[in-house]
Amino acid sequence: MAVSKQVSEQVSEQGEDATTDDDVSSLSYEQARDELISIVAALEGGQLGLEESMRLWRRGEALAAHCSTWLDGAEAALTEGDET
Repeated sequence: MAVSKQVSEQVSEQGEDATTDDDVSSLSYEQARDELISIVAALEGGQLGLEESMRLWRRGEALAAHCSTWLDGAEAALTEGDET
């Protein structure tokens, strides 16, 4: 099964509100990053329809923001450790 179809099915199983904060915020950094990588591959494959592409794009945006928050927190913790 192609990656784009797998990702599309996973997001579809999560429903229309797959980008809710609760759903994304429960993911670890690694889970969010891996899902984001899969979504990017699916979108780059160009085999999805417009509606599905837009849904995956929104999910990807939420995952990217979640990863950024994790990385910002890690950077702050490292910086704080250097100051003590």
